[in-house]
Amino acid sequence: MKIAVIGAGAIGGFVGAKLAVAGEDVTFLVRGASLAAIRANGIELVTQDSAQHVVGKVRATNDYDEVGPQDLVILALKAHHVIDVVDEVPKLFAPHTVVVPMQNGIPYWYFYKHGGELEGRVVHSVDPQGRISSMIPAARVIGCVVYPASELLAPGVVRHVEGDRLPIGEPDGSKSARVTQLSECFIRAGFKAPILDDIRAEIWLKLWGNLTFNPISALTRSTLIDICQFPLTRDLAAAMMMESQTIANRLGITFRLSLEKRIAGAERVGRHKTSMLQDIEAGRVPEVDALVGSVVELGRLTQTATPHIDAVFALTKLLARMMEQERLGKSPGHAH
Repeated sequence: MKIAVIGAGAIGGFVGAKLAVAGEDVTFLVRGASLAAIRANGIELVTQDSAQHVVGKVRATNDYDEVGPQDLVILALKAHHVIDVVDEVPKLFAPHTVVVPMQNGIPYWYFYKHGGELEGRVVHSVDPQGRISSMIPAARVIGCVVYPASELLAPGVVRHVEGDRLPIGEPDGSKSARVTQLSECFIRAGFKAPILDDIRAEIWLKLWGNLTFNPISALTRSTLIDICQFPLTRDLAAAMMMESQTIANRLGITFRLSLEKRIAGAERVGRHKTSMLQDIEAGRVPEVDALVGSVVELGRLTQTATPHIDAVFALTKLLARMMEQERLGKSPGHAH
């Protein structure tokens, strides 16, 4: 398949490298240091056993016109960076092109083929003006939940930490020819890619952890085991998870794990720094709206009270704002 991977960070680099190793025709759409590194050296994948594989047979460019129509477009950017490329992405479309967004959180297409009174609604937290929906139509989208953990060691060098599951599903739950083809493609590349008939339930299951542990870890500079073994933060995580479970239930979602099992699973991961904490430590503005703001928005839509989520959202948004001001060289305003 002709596959364009937009972004070559921890997930884009890992998935793109695995697809290229499996013989797919992969082009990375990247810029800056990643573009220079992949052009010069290909992309390097460091596997769990510390073996190094350099994949030379990949292209890298920042010119979407040059790439032309693709069979598959993988959006491997953080949710708040999708808007930066939204005008370019349609240049990769042929009539049959499929788009697989690999973002955490509630996706912009969530209410496409959802049914009921919220059918077709825009999720403003992740798509403020509806521009993403208009440029990357939800009809092209196959949902995907990303479970592998990987990290970017240097531009063009990705280390796989653990995990190989990429469950996928059509927004309407059908087992279409294109979702079957995508599953086969991912399986050839060494992923477990089951086709789910309710991809939204899987999105919520992953989000259940991201929504709680990511911002708590970012605010407290703590790992998963620290949060789970300190009674006050364990209780806070559980309260946030109960609020989000109520929202999900009101949207017709059933969780296949109990809340206690989900917390125990996070605790077992141990001294792992969440992606949001890694972003904070690296000076990158964290991904708050897709992971937390979207749940606040869906709470309002379903008339669900979310006091614990609201409080953590307010604190994390302020942290993100202070980091953005620092990045732009502005000193934060002083209250009198």
